[in-house]
This record gives sequence, structure tokens and C-alpha cells, in this order.
Amino acid sequence: MMRTRTMMPRSVIADVEQRVRRLCEDLAAKLQFHGWHHVSFVRDKSVHFAERNGAARDVVEVAALVHDLNYMVRRNSLPTDGAALRRKVLFVAGVSQGDIEWIERIVVEAEMRTRSRDISLEAQALSDADTLFKALPVTPVVLAHKYLQENGITLRELAYKIVGEQVGKADEGYYFYDSEAAATYTKWAETNLLLWKCIVESLDDPCVEDLLTKVAS
Repeated sequence: MMRTRTMMPRSVIADVEQRVRRLCEDLAAKLQFHGWHHVSFVRDKSVHFAERNGAARDVVEVAALVHDLNYMVRRNSLPTDGAALRRKVLFVAGVSQGDIEWIERIVVEAEMRTRSRDISLEAQALSDADTLFKALPVTPVVLAHKYLQENGITLRELAYKIVGEQVGKADEGYYFYDSEAAATYTKWAETNLLLWKCIVESLDDPCVEDLLTKVAS
């Protein structure tokens, strides 16, 4: 007989939220892109997608809250770099060991760079929310330069990262997993990816390279 899982108490989820928000506020100058504005957006959208696809809503919510703690540990890092900090935050907040392990798997599974077509429903919900933040029309205008500053990388490095990690998933049909998200946001995603592909092309023009050098000096 299959045992019914007990959901996390709202008080535990609220504790995780409070701890992550405090970290984001304390490190606000460092987290120009991955600060609380990003975390809260991804949390809200993750919950929405989890309610649609039948994923464990509570686990998805907490995974969204802690998914980018690696940027508090090291610039330009991977989710695995934040594993120790995530486990500490979750343990102190009272999340069970089983759920801590589950959340870690979800965070790693949902990572844009390595995610595949066949990931768990929980990872799909988190991935769609995080991917939507990247695809928002305002992100390249308002936040891209903050990503560069936060992670200490160049425009060329960011452009190649976005094109290299995201275009293939869009071409293969799993940029978004949720059908509602795909129907609603694919136009934004395609426009965003076309912009970044054009940026990659433009950076091969010596005049553009000279322009960027002069702007940076």
C-alpha cells in the first residue's frame, strides 16, 4: 500500500522564504540579477505551473525559493555550487531530510544548461518559471546588464551562453514544458532568442567591437 506523503507545513515554507529573502536583502548589491525580485517571480510562477501540471506544490515552491542560492556562494556558478547552503537553509527551517534531497534533485534537474525533455513534473514547473523570467521582453532591456555585472562576464560570453544553452531546446520543442506557457510565451521566447543570435552575429563586426570597447572605457 502506497503511503500518502505529508505536505510541508506553511510555517516551514514561510521560514524558508524569510531566510532566503533576508539573504537576498543582505547581498542585494551582489545579487543584481538573481536577487529577491527574481526569486519571488520564479516562486510565484512555479506555484502556478505546479498547480496546473499536478506536481507537489509545496516542494516546488521551496525549490523555487532556494534554486539560485549558488549565486550567493560564487559568481557565474552552477546550481551544484549552492548545494551546501541550500541544505543548511532547508535544514534549519525544518524541512525533512527526504524533502531536502528531493528539492536538490529538482533544482539540478531544472537547470537550463543540462535539462532534458524528460524531467520530473516538479522540475518542469520550476524550469518553466525560470525560463519565463529569461524570456520576458523586459529582461534584456532592464536586467541583462545587471547579469553581466553580477557575474563578471562580457556581453560576448552572455550571448554565447544564451544561444548555446537555449536555442537547441527551443528548436527541439521543450523550451517550455507546460502547454499554456508554450502557447502564451513562445512568441516572447523566440523574439528574445533571435535578439541574442543577432547580438552574437554583430559581435563579429570589427566596428561593433570597437564601439563596445569605447563604451566600456
